[in-house]
Amino acid sequence: MHFNIERFFFYIPKLLPYLKTTFVYVAVALGISLLWGALLTAFKLGKNRPLKTFGVAYTATFRSVPPVVLLFLVYYGLPNLVHVNPQNRMFYVCVTLTLLCSASISEIMRGAYQSVPHGQYEAGESVGMTNLQIIRRIMLPQAFYFALPNLSTIIIGLLKDGSLAFTIGLVDVFGKANLLNNTTFSKYVLEIYAALTLIYWVLAVAIEKISALLDSILSQERAKKARSKGGAK
Repeated sequence: MHFNIERFFFYIPKLLPYLKTTFVYVAVALGISLLWGALLTAFKLGKNRPLKTFGVAYTATFRSVPPVVLLFLVYYGLPNLVHVNPQNRMFYVCVTLTLLCSASISEIMRGAYQSVPHGQYEAGESVGMTNLQIIRRIMLPQAFYFALPNLSTIIIGLLKDGSLAFTIGLVDVFGKANLLNNTTFSKYVLEIYAALTLIYWVLAVAIEKISALLDSILSQERAKKARSKGGAK
């Protein structure tokens, strides 16, 4: 099959406007997942047995279900439980991605929190901090540092899993590529999906670069604080 380079560049601007839809469900799912994932982490690290069991079971369940299966379960099953407009496909995609993403984020947060030396918590107690102050001012900032590399992987995963939105009729950047391929009767299928691949690749590289930059900034801040404490002694 001959690759038409002109068509390749022709389809890139055709796809780019539909990134808006992709960014919306990624942002919504990530924002809710961070909050819900943090709560799940608290459940799993807490001493309340029923909540701990729920957190562990939730994580095990939604990390094992294929994204497309969960999307169909949410899309066809949720309207039977609550009154939801079946045409609001963005809602179903956001719910599905949140269920998947929060399970993974809760494990990342749990591992990151446990990576912080327990002596940090004891040091906070020794200077009279409350439990909430210790978590907010000592534990969470350090846990975020440990979790940051994995969070970038989560965002990239959301971009890729979200491409399944087209299976229920939501037209994002992947859905637009499918529509373009259908309207051209697969004449330029290689050029269309090569353009789509380039867009996803650029996004993934950008996310990794931003994550690396933040990691570098945080590392420098931690080094400055360590030097300042050493000088104070």
